[in-house]
Amino acid sequence: MAFVKRIFLFLITNLAIVLVLTTVVSVFGLDVAYLTPYGLNLKALAIFSLLIGMTASIISLFMSKLSAKWIMKVQVIKDPRGGREVELVQMVKHLADQAKVGMPEVGIYPSNEINAFATGWNRNNSLICVSEGLLNAMNKDQLEGVLAHEMAHVRNGDMVTMILLQGIINAFVIFAAKVAAWGVSRAMGRDADEIGGLVYYGISILFEIFFGILASTIVMAFSRWREFGADYGGAQLSSKKKMMAALEFLQSHHAVDNRHKSFATMKMSGDSAFMKLLSSHPPMEKRVMALQAAPIH
Repeated sequence: MAFVKRIFLFLITNLAIVLVLTTVVSVFGLDVAYLTPYGLNLKALAIFSLLIGMTASIISLFMSKLSAKWIMKVQVIKDPRGGREVELVQMVKHLADQAKVGMPEVGIYPSNEINAFATGWNRNNSLICVSEGLLNAMNKDQLEGVLAHEMAHVRNGDMVTMILLQGIINAFVIFAAKVAAWGVSRAMGRDADEIGGLVYYGISILFEIFFGILASTIVMAFSRWREFGADYGGAQLSSKKKMMAALEFLQSHHAVDNRHKSFATMKMSGDSAFMKLLSSHPPMEKRVMALQAAPIH
């Protein structure tokens, strides 16, 4: 479950929706305009790819809160039961006021891992969630630093920016998959009448999965870049001291528990070169150094 966090959750949902949409339009013959006896109509294919890509991305954005609650088994705090729940809600309310955004839903999900995430389709309709492990392990300053980081994501409108990027990438993935599938089908000796059959669509789906995984490295690169902005924004909303306390806790916890390759409060990581490309967050050491150098008190 450690992989299904924030951006990975979005990517998985998005890829699933892309596959469903392309399969549906293929089954009902809604995409035949780009298949001609003379080859592919690239202009029609480009328009088709953009429409499907952006539609899938937008649907996944609007589903982000619902899918996060369902997959992570999030319990939204509607009536705080005292103790840390009250503290958690009060901190989020204070930070939302500081960020001048609508009060997010606040939730806790059952897990011993140290993790938190924010999601939602706009700044005034978001969800900020923490794991039970994080809530039990962090002191007040560290918790506020984590929440400030997540609130900075909400204030910055990260998910909307991600949608625009993901939609464009979806379009390229679909376009490339259809062209590659057409080329393979022709190489297999399929004529123009057969090229729109099950073989073509089956190969196309395989290419969409393959290209989708490769393209996710671009989304992850953007995600790593935005983390520095969320750290900076978190320090502005709370304080540099509290933001540093949160990062240093995570850094020390990761050093002790190094066996968990996807350890993740505000961090996804791995040791292999490919895992680093799929990491949604930069190395903790770089984030600590960047925040230390930031001109914030």
